[in-house]
Amino acid sequence: MTDKRVSMTGKITALTFFIIVFSFLISGLFIISNILNSEEKRITEQAMLVAQTVGKLPELPTILENDALTNQQKATKLKKTIRDVRTTNKADYIVVLTMDGVRLSHPKESLVGLRSQSNDIEDAFTEHYYSTTAKGDLGTVARAFVPVMNTMHEQVGVVLVGYKLPTFLDIVHNLRDEILVATCLSLLFGAWGAFLLSRSMKRDLLDYEPHEIAKLYIERSETFNAMHEGVIAIDNHFIVTIFNTKAKQILGVDEGDLIGQNIYDILPDSRLPEILDFNQPIYNKELLINQHTILSNRVPIEVEGETVGAIAIFQDRTEVKKLAEELTGVKEFVQALRIQNHEHKNKMHTVAGLMQLGNYRAALQYIQGAKKEQDQLQDFLHERIQNQNLAGLLLSKVNHGKELGILVEIDAQSSLDYLPKALDFHDFVVLLGNLIENSFDALQLATHDDKKLFISIDQNDQVLTILVEDNGIGMSEAQIARIFDNGFTTKHSKNHGIGLYLIQDIIQKAQGTIDVESTPNAGTSIVVTFEM
Repeated sequence: MTDKRVSMTGKITALTFFIIVFSFLISGLFIISNILNSEEKRITEQAMLVAQTVGKLPELPTILENDALTNQQKATKLKKTIRDVRTTNKADYIVVLTMDGVRLSHPKESLVGLRSQSNDIEDAFTEHYYSTTAKGDLGTVARAFVPVMNTMHEQVGVVLVGYKLPTFLDIVHNLRDEILVATCLSLLFGAWGAFLLSRSMKRDLLDYEPHEIAKLYIERSETFNAMHEGVIAIDNHFIVTIFNTKAKQILGVDEGDLIGQNIYDILPDSRLPEILDFNQPIYNKELLINQHTILSNRVPIEVEGETVGAIAIFQDRTEVKKLAEELTGVKEFVQALRIQNHEHKNKMHTVAGLMQLGNYRAALQYIQGAKKEQDQLQDFLHERIQNQNLAGLLLSKVNHGKELGILVEIDAQSSLDYLPKALDFHDFVVLLGNLIENSFDALQLATHDDKKLFISIDQNDQVLTILVEDNGIGMSEAQIARIFDNGFTTKHSKNHGIGLYLIQDIIQKAQGTIDVESTPNAGTSIVVTFEM
């Protein structure tokens, strides 16, 4: 790194090291606290055991009951015995009290013969065995109280045994070697583990530092938002990881934060999850998503050979398709005009020939018949087909059929008022135009003279059905099985083989069906159906 910022490795190492030290400190405090509690319990039990031992000394009740002796004389007689017991059991002090609370023994000679002022001693004069902790000159002391009983089971005194409880520092001092070794080993392995962890994390992050990753994320987000194409990415759980601004605009999605949401909750018909199912890219596929026509490239995202998500990059084709629809209509009208002009010239030559022969009545009848036929076709298309582009297409194909010597017949019951939501007029023009052109090709290869093409467009509230039927060369079952493959053709020409492939693509997008029936040298019938 060229800047002065601490590297990610150093930060992670320091943080991990601090966590280990802090955890070790907390664990140490907890352990030492348990040791203190255990020691207090052990020392209290020891104090009670020593107190009971002293209370059962045979000479103790005798001395305490001897009224002939003064308290000072009694203390003198007990001094050696009590000192020996205290030394043997390492007690901090052993105090023998008369029933009047006068001390007959104490480590401090100045307190012998004085009355005890302890607040926790009253219960000891009622034959109670108990222990307490109290703070004194020695520190915190565990004290055991035991009554002294004579042979008549009468209480004649009290024995008090005290042991100083260890402090926190005392425990640490006693365990200093163990603590030192444990601390050194913990710090050593903690530092080693922290280094390995940070190095592994940095390797997983492709040697980028956190600020570099944050910078890349911001740059990536701004790059995606600056693109003129929509970009959507999901992970293996269908959770959105990228949804740029252009994608929201194209698909008409709310401008809220969509990252982290399920793609099905945003766009149920996105078709992006299927990339995860098949793990194959799909390029230049036209889709209808959220009532928008888009051209999409969808590709799986792979990391080290494993698919971790999918990404779609797409363009809005809605406006382009509208323009294409208009241009297609204009093209069909121009084609129709060209064919009509050619036919008009032929008819003019016929009329001129009749007039030169002086057969004026036949010429007039010919003109009237041709006009009536053309007017009937145009009136029919204007009345039954509620789209000028499609009407222009049919007019052009009828006239073009005449040029090719093919009788194109449109079902008199045909009608089209509107299309399914998933299908626009451009798709319809492409679909119907390719079906008719395929029939023209099949009819031109036929050897018989009576060439016919029948077209029917039937629509109701439930379905839209298109029928294109010809008496051309037909197809075998093997050919029918392959007609929807991209590039397959029966015409042996490099300029064919995509018509039916485009048709199938449009049908799949609009969730329609297509049925093909064909007999070699007899003709072909194709029925396309869409639900309304």
